[in-house]
Amino acid sequence: MRELQSLDVRGRAVLVRADFNVPLGPMGEVVDDTRIRAAVPTLRWLVGQGASRLVLASHLGRPKGPDARCSLRPVADRLSKLLDMPVALLPVELDEARLAASAAPEGSVLLLENTRFYPGETANDAEFGRRLASLAELFVQDAFGSVHRAHASTVAVARLLPSAAGLLLQREVEVLSSLLQQTGGSFTAVLGGAKVSDKIGVIDNLLPRVGALLIGGAMANTFLLAQGHRMGASLIEPDAVEVASSLLSGEWSRKILLPSDLVFAESLDRPETAQTVQVGQAPGNGAAYDIGPATVQAFGEKIRTSETVFWNGPMGVFETERFARGTYAVASAVADCPGFSVVGGGDSVAAVERSGYADRIDHISTGGGASLEFLEGRLLPGIAALEEPAHA
Repeated sequence: MRELQSLDVRGRAVLVRADFNVPLGPMGEVVDDTRIRAAVPTLRWLVGQGASRLVLASHLGRPKGPDARCSLRPVADRLSKLLDMPVALLPVELDEARLAASAAPEGSVLLLENTRFYPGETANDAEFGRRLASLAELFVQDAFGSVHRAHASTVAVARLLPSAAGLLLQREVEVLSSLLQQTGGSFTAVLGGAKVSDKIGVIDNLLPRVGALLIGGAMANTFLLAQGHRMGASLIEPDAVEVASSLLSGEWSRKILLPSDLVFAESLDRPETAQTVQVGQAPGNGAAYDIGPATVQAFGEKIRTSETVFWNGPMGVFETERFARGTYAVASAVADCPGFSVVGGGDSVAAVERSGYADRIDHISTGGGASLEFLEGRLLPGIAALEEPAHA
């Protein structure tokens, strides 16, 4: 993978694929600027190295065409404050955007509108890729959260322009690659969230490498059901029960640690009915929404004695205060880990930010799906494209 420092950017226009897919509030304001801030070091490096102009590209949300609710205008406003310089939003029409960019003063930073406003983006359309490439002379891929998608702004452009990975992407690859090189028993992985099926590949690839795999969240329900425990009305993934059963009886089953107690309630809307129950004693009319205190203690002890820890996925419905204890306790334990700690994107990032422990985590990934696919051992399309020679 070619690195940013290999490019001679002085006096040249650079197209930068960033990941500005950030949450917006009811007034269209940026609610969480983590991903915007993560892009700043690469942008400052390019400006400092004398690039004639930067044209930034990103998606936001999943619009099916131009949609004012998914405009990158709030991102341009926030980024201009972080860079302490103007960031102009280019017109949606690409020919107009090209003219505006070419007329911009030396050293300008310009932001293209949402790439998903264009029909050729998600199809990785070669013609749309050529139109994007015409905006610049060099390409920098810094959107780790998007490199697992074979889209025009992540793959097609990289095949047309001299290209390299930005500082953010380099760091993500370095950190996640180091996890895949682990072989000792001091590496602990913590997986949560809803679906087992989303993480089967990660589990298969990490089990030989970890000393312990802690499973919480709704995905633990499927494993517990596979063990024969009653789970009441808890969220279950029926199609994954057989896979869970296979993992629990497989070669690495001794490494898997499941909850011993859970917080049940009649429904998510009635947190006042919450009670802690031992696994196997679930009430017939309730559902599990968090791990229980005994599990919190067991998971915390394992995490705090690890030399390396990777965490992806909440332990419960942490958006509801009554069911947030397990997730925040894991965040605290990961922060206390004396070794190297990695939080793998997605809801885990929101959880660790809300918990107040973010500044004590060694690496917080900007890509949820991308980090999981990387840890499955896949070569992601946006990274693979950086290893190919450009052919304009």
